[in-house]
Formats: sequence, structure tokens, C-alpha cells
Amino acid sequence: MAIRIQVRFRDCDPLGHVNNAVYLTYLENARFAIWKTQGVAGVILARAEVDFRSQSRYGDELEVRLRLEGFGRSSFRYEYEIVDVPSQRVVVTAKTVQVHFDYVAQVPVVLSDDLRARLSTPVVS
Repeated sequence: MAIRIQVRFRDCDPLGHVNNAVYLTYLENARFAIWKTQGVAGVILARAEVDFRSQSRYGDELEVRLRLEGFGRSSFRYEYEIVDVPSQRVVVTAKTVQVHFDYVAQVPVVLSDDLRARLSTPVVS
């Protein structure tokens, strides 16, 4: 699954490149886009790992590519690649761990077979 993002002026720091924290928002946008299609809710982010490979700047068109990497008992993992669209230059690689979570009880919940199947369903972007 992939989504496109146009880098906004507000995404950039005083040096003119995208601020490192903004990339986490780009990853979040990709997650929410796929979850909307898959009907996924009740998930909390537990871990994020980001490797910065090159810079991007205001006006750049980026593509955030996301793929399901695997499951745990109550968690699942994504891998990402953010690339500059025209050049296909890798800007960021990342990994996240999400946990199926009961917000009322404040505890992790075991992933059901149904939720695993929905998360595994390929989404055409």
C-alpha cells in the first residue's frame, strides 16, 4: 500500500528540509489510510524506528510505502519506505509496532483471526 504526500511549508524546519518529527506523521497518515480501508480500529502505536536516508524539502512529492511485516500475540509490525517520487530516492526507512488495545480497560487485546485477516488483506492504493 502506498500514499502520496506533498511536502508543505509548515513541514520544514528553519534549514529548509522536512523536520524529522514530521516523518512520523507521514507514517501515521499511511497507517490510517490502510486501516480505514480494512476497517481496523482499537490500535495504539507501541514503537517507532526511523532511519533518515536523505533530505526532502518544501514542494517535494513523496510516496509512503507500507507493508505488513508480521504478527505477535496482540501486536503487528509494519515496514515503511518513504521515497521521492520523481527520483525514487529513498528518504526514510522505518518500522512500527502497533498493539490491539482496549482503551476502556487500558490493556492489550489478543489479535482475533478476523482482525489478522483484515490486516493481511492487500490494499490497492
